[in-house]
Amino acid sequence: MPLSARLLAVLLVAVPTAALAQSRPAHPPTHSARLSNAPVPIGRFDDWRAATHQEGGATVCYAFTRVSQSTPVLPGRGDVVLTVTQRPGGRDAVAISAGFAYPAGAEAHVQVEGAQLPFYTANRSAFARDGHAAVVAFGRGRTAVARSPALRAPSVSDTFSLRGFAPAYAAITKACPTR
Repeated sequence: MPLSARLLAVLLVAVPTAALAQSRPAHPPTHSARLSNAPVPIGRFDDWRAATHQEGGATVCYAFTRVSQSTPVLPGRGDVVLTVTQRPGGRDAVAISAGFAYPAGAEAHVQVEGAQLPFYTANRSAFARDGHAAVVAFGRGRTAVARSPALRAPSVSDTFSLRGFAPAYAAITKACPTR
């Protein structure tokens, strides 16, 4: 499984909902949290949550939201999550965890207001071809609608709320500034 897909899977399971329920920045991480790979919540911003974790000795910051509507309903589908990640070596990495494996060579597209954003797929994830353009569109939009093929359906449509994206993005950018 690619590192980004493993990271997203760990984050979805490990980020405690109650800890992220606060709307103000979290207290500084404890010594043990800094030494581990455990997520450290930054805060909750309407429909988005933000956190950090350590990866190879570097701080990685991410903001995410869960799907608000999916059609058709696919039995046994896993969590569907839209994530924006900031790493020291890469900014504005935008990914969707689909909750199912995409067909080989599949393309996904995300519509935000008038912007059509192309995503490439790899196993259970889709990645923005231009993360910066996706972030700009997310900051201006109200919803993001991802459309993609699925193995058991001709196409799947997933809607994500963008309410709270701008402050969540500002929080991760502040926690992981460019160098």
